[in-house]
Parts: sequence; structure tokens; C-alpha cells
Amino acid sequence: MTYDTAVIGGGPSGLMASIAAAEHGANTILIEKGKKLGTKLAISGGGRCNVTNRLPEEEVIRHIPGNGKFLYSPFAVFNNYDIIAFFENMGVHLKEEDHGRMFPVSNSAKSVVNALIGKLDELNVEIRMNTPVKAIHYGENDHTIILESGQKIQTKSLIIAVGGKAVPHTGSTGDGYAWAKKAGHTVTELYPTEVALTSNEPFIQQKRLQGLSLRNIALSVLNKKGKPMITHQMDMIFTHFGISGPAVLRCSQFVVKELMKGREPVPMQLDIFPDEPEEQLLQAFLMAMNNSPKKSIRNVLKGMIPERFLDYMLTSNGIDGEQNAANVSREVTRSLAQQMKKFRFDVHGSLPLRKAFVTGGGVSIKEIVPNTMQSKMMHGLYFCGEILDIHGYTGGYNITSALVTGRIAGVNAAREACPAGI
Repeated sequence: MTYDTAVIGGGPSGLMASIAAAEHGANTILIEKGKKLGTKLAISGGGRCNVTNRLPEEEVIRHIPGNGKFLYSPFAVFNNYDIIAFFENMGVHLKEEDHGRMFPVSNSAKSVVNALIGKLDELNVEIRMNTPVKAIHYGENDHTIILESGQKIQTKSLIIAVGGKAVPHTGSTGDGYAWAKKAGHTVTELYPTEVALTSNEPFIQQKRLQGLSLRNIALSVLNKKGKPMITHQMDMIFTHFGISGPAVLRCSQFVVKELMKGREPVPMQLDIFPDEPEEQLLQAFLMAMNNSPKKSIRNVLKGMIPERFLDYMLTSNGIDGEQNAANVSREVTRSLAQQMKKFRFDVHGSLPLRKAFVTGGGVSIKEIVPNTMQSKMMHGLYFCGEILDIHGYTGGYNITSALVTGRIAGVNAAREACPAGI
């Protein structure tokens, strides 16, 4: 069977690539090894599907620290605002939430996935489900996809959109890397990003703070000189193995990259009161203590500091929490205030790639033409989505990258396969 364009992978980038190719006149087939299309879309944003982000283009790219600058060329053709228009035109109305995140008004990922599938049907894209690919043979004029069933599919242009290795239960099991290498591509080292971090610190191992959630803190990864290399002000949680939560996920790739360089442990710093200078915090503590000198230091401060964190800090500083506030010295109070602003601890690793939300590394972007997503190594071959060495923070940025690169790949694969039809 022969097609103009074949797309392997039914995730966000593959769905968008298939739609774009078909819209540009290509006879298109979409091959998906799983039982469903858009599995990762369906679980994104807690099942509500964070389809993109409305922040200005510069900000969106800044939130894609893993080679986000590669996206300037694709964004010139199709960007996050075009994604919003694309879904609105299909009848999927979107709403903006915190930090520019865009969700369907329905609050259901199904409405997004169903709209994309409806569009594929409308464009007569042939969809093959439960269809694993065994191998790809690259030819001089076209390429042959060999299915596990033994059937061969020939195509003039081929789009590989099979994702990375994170969240493998959605089908992202790294199948595409071998196909990329066979075409002559470099696959950079894979590593987990947007991932929880592990620590051997005694207070973690003893589960002293396990389950403690902290709101709106500032978490920093420290460089070898003890200075912050990155800081994120969000929420976090202490776990039985280390730390997790939004601030941790955003810091994680910087920690993992340090670990990959052989640096272990990696120091981190927690600021419980990021919007309050240390001296101001000290004065607030002293005033509260002066106002209630006969109250225990613990009772004076527990309304100001998360209680379990306060108990840990008192104990670790050798302070009897039951002593009267009047008996606690200014020096001890200053030390507490300092530690609220600069609580340092070490992390020693991360959860594995299969437990990460996003894959770091992938097909080298140096070998991809940015404004077409075409391979520089092989004619008629295109890549899009998470298989590429591009990764961003959670918050709609990775899906934006997938949809934009998918769109560009689909349009250009169609143009190469059937130039007369454009």
C-alpha cells in the first residue's frame, strides 16, 4: 500500500502532523501501536488537558529550557496563539487559568482528543490502531514501513512522532530512536526531566517531613560556589524518598544535568518566605515574641511558620519549643530566621526516566531543519514532538512544542510528497 505521507505515533504531535499533511493534500496514514489516540493528551493537566500557554512567545520559549530557542523558526509559521485559534475553530472553546495555561472550557481532555480525531475523519486520514511498527527501510525515492504483522507500507514522506521514554504506559517506549539512528541521526543522551528528586539526608530517610506541603516557596539549585543557578517560586512537598511538587519538577532538569556531570550531591536551598527580606522576618519574629513573652516559642511562631517545619527546625537547632519566648536569645531567633530563608539540603538523584513527566535528550536538533522539521540526513523524513531533543516545563509548554513541530512537519511532509497538490 502506498501513501504520500505516513505518520507513526498518535500523540499530540502525530495527530497534528496527520491533520496538517491531509489539509495540504497528502494521502495520509496514521499508525499507532496502542488502542487509543492521544493517550498523553488525555492525562495531561490532570485529565483536563493543558493544550498550550497564552504567555508571549518569548516567555513560552523561556519556559522550554531544553533547546527552546530552536522553536523560533517554527513559531514564525505556527505558534501558541495559532494553537488556540486552531482549537477554537474546531469548536473546542478554551479558557485561561493561572500562569497563562489554556484549558478546554469543558474541563475534559476528551473534548480535545475527540475534536482531533473528528478532524482526522473529516480529512479522510486512514488510521491504523493496534499496529506496532517492526522496522523502517529508507529508500532512494520512498520509504517502507514494515509492520509487525509483516505488512509493508510505502510512503513518499515519513513523519516519526513516537515520543520519548517518559510515561511509558502511554506508549512512549523509545521506539523511534533506533529508526532515527538508522537514518544517520545522533540521539543525545536521554535523561529524566520534570521529575521528583531523591535525597539521602537523614531528615528525609527518617521521614521527619514526609507529606509536608509548602506553598509559594522559592527553591534553588546551587552551583559549586553556593550561588543559585536557577530558582523557582511555586509549591513543593517532602516525600518519603526526597522532594516533589511543581517547584521541584522545574528545578529537576538542572539537578539531573549536574548529576550527569558527575557532581553528587547537588545542594539545594529552600526559602520559606520568598517575598519577605530576612531582616523583616527577624523583626516579625521578635515582635511576636515580645508581645507574648510567657507563651512557648513554639506557640508564638506556629502561626507564622508551617508547624511541622517549625518543629523540625527547633529540634535540629537544639531549641526547646516549650521554653518561654522571653528566654530565647536574639541570636537564636536570628539563626531561625536565616534558616527560614536559606534552608540547605542535598539531593543525590532523581526518580528514573519512566517516572518522569518529560524526556530530556533525543534526536539532535542540529540535524533537523527548524522551519520544516525535515531531517538533514535523509530525504522525506521528518521528526516532531518529544522524540526531539527539546523539553520544557509542565504548564502546556511541552504540548505546545509537540503541536507546533507536528504542524510544521505535516505541512512540509505533504509539500515534499505531492508538490503539485499545494
